[in-house]
Amino acid sequence: NYLLGVGRADCTGPVAEIPLMGYANPDQVGGGLLTRLYSRAFIMADLDDSRRVVFVSADIGMVSQRLRLEVLKKLKSKYGELYRQDNVILSGTHTHSGPGGYFQYTLFWITSKGLIRPSLNAIVNGIVKSIDIAHQNMKRGRLFINRGTVENSQINRSPFSYLENPASERSRYSSNTDKEIVMLKMVDGNGQELGLISWFAVHPVSMNNTNHLVNSDNMGYASYLFEQEKNKGMLPGEGSFVAAFASSNLGDVSPNTKGPFCVNTGESCDNPQSTCPVGGATMCMAMGPGNDMFDSTRIIGQNIYLKARELYEKASQEVTGPLSSAHQWVNMSDVSVELNATHTVKTCKPALGHSFAAGTIDGAGAFNFTQGSVEGNPFWDEIRDQLLGEPSNETKACHKPKPILFSTGEMTRPHPWHPDIVDVQIAAIGSLAIVAVPGEFT
Repeated sequence: NYLLGVGRADCTGPVAEIPLMGYANPDQVGGGLLTRLYSRAFIMADLDDSRRVVFVSADIGMVSQRLRLEVLKKLKSKYGELYRQDNVILSGTHTHSGPGGYFQYTLFWITSKGLIRPSLNAIVNGIVKSIDIAHQNMKRGRLFINRGTVENSQINRSPFSYLENPASERSRYSSNTDKEIVMLKMVDGNGQELGLISWFAVHPVSMNNTNHLVNSDNMGYASYLFEQEKNKGMLPGEGSFVAAFASSNLGDVSPNTKGPFCVNTGESCDNPQSTCPVGGATMCMAMGPGNDMFDSTRIIGQNIYLKARELYEKASQEVTGPLSSAHQWVNMSDVSVELNATHTVKTCKPALGHSFAAGTIDGAGAFNFTQGSVEGNPFWDEIRDQLLGEPSNETKACHKPKPILFSTGEMTRPHPWHPDIVDVQIAAIGSLAIVAVPGEFT
C-alpha cells in the first residue's frame, strides 16, 4: 500500500564534561557513556510517490527549534522540496541523560552554559543520516497497527494536582495515567520485517539526576531489546530492523513506580508539596521498581518491550488510505480561546512559577521551593525584581493564581528566554494521525 523506508544513525555526540539535558541540574555533567544514542527515521510514501511523511524519534531530551531548523536546512540542500517543514516530524524520546547545549533560548542555556556546537552537530548529522538511510532503502510495503495496555510501569507524579481536575473529566478514565501503548508495524511487499514505531506515555527518567553517564534510559533499552532480537548476531546500532519507542502524552508520568520517599529517613513523602519533615523538598525522591536506577531502567524498558513485541506479533489491522501533512506557526502568547457562548479568554506571555523551581519527585529543585505553591516568596521575589525586573501586571493577572518567579516571556537579555511562536504539525497516514506538539501533554 505504501513505499516504506527505515533508517538508524548514531547521534551521541560528546559524553564527557558536558551538561546533561532534562533535570536542569548544574551538577549533572557527563562523565562517560552507558549506551549510545540513536536517531531512528521512518519514511512513508504513496505508491505514486506524490506524498511523503517522515517520522523521526531520536534519543534526546527534546527537539529544539534550532535543531529542527538546521535539520530542515540540510534536508533542503540534499533533496530540494521533497522533505519539508510540513512532512518531517522530529520527536525526542525525552531521555534526561543525553547531552544538552542545542537550544537557542536563554532559559535552556543556563544549565548547559550556552550553545555547545559539537552536541548540536552530532544530533543534526545523526538525524539527517538516519533519514538518508531510510530514503535509500524505500520499498513497497504494508503497515499494521495494534494497541494494548502496559501495567506496572508508570505512576502519576502529581496525583494531588490531577485531583483538581473536574470529577466529570476524571470519570472518563480508569486511571490517572494513560496506560495505552500504540504500535505501528512495517513490513515490505514480501512480508520481510522492516521495523516499528511504538508510542507509550512514560518519562525516561529511570536514571535519576545523580547519573553522569550518557544513555537512552528505559525507552532506549526497549529499542535495544527489540532490535537485538530482530537483528540476530549484530552489534547494537547495526542491522536493518529499526524499532523506535517514541514519546507521547508523558507529562507527569513517572517510571518510578515505588513512589516518593525521603532519602534521608526512608518515610513516604507522598503529600501535596512532596516535602520531607527533615530536609524539605530536596530530600523527596521517587524510587523505581529495581534495586538501583540501572535495574529500574532495565525493568521498565523490558516491560514496554515485552508488550510491544506481543502486539507486534499479533498485529492484523492494516493501515490504508492517503497520506497528508500540515504545519502551522502559532503565537502561543496571543491565542483567543472561546470558553462558552459568552466568555472568550486570551493566552499571554510564558512565565515560570515558584513551583517550577521545586522540580518534581523525579528530580527535586533547590532551596526552599515546594510544589503546588499558590503564594510567592517575598525573599525570592525581591531578588528577582532587583536582578531581572518585576513581572508586568498583565502577565501576573493572566497567570493567576500561579505566583510568577521568572516572567521569561518578558525577558530578552542577552537573548529571548522563552519562545512565543512555536510550530505544530499533523501527519495523517490513512486512519492514523500523528500530532506533533511542542510540550509535555498530560
